[in-house]
Amino acid sequence: MTILAILVAVVLAFLAFRFVAGITKFAVLALVVLVALFIAHQSGAF
Repeated sequence: MTILAILVAVVLAFLAFRFVAGITKFAVLALVVLVALFIAHQSGAF
């Protein structure tokens, strides 16, 4: 029973890590796009 609980905890931790990594990648991408739009706006592109 203890081994099963440890396996479940490891799987959940792995899924949480993958989820956080995916969210972080998305956030960094969004930040890069926002910075690029801000710079373009400052230089008079829009």
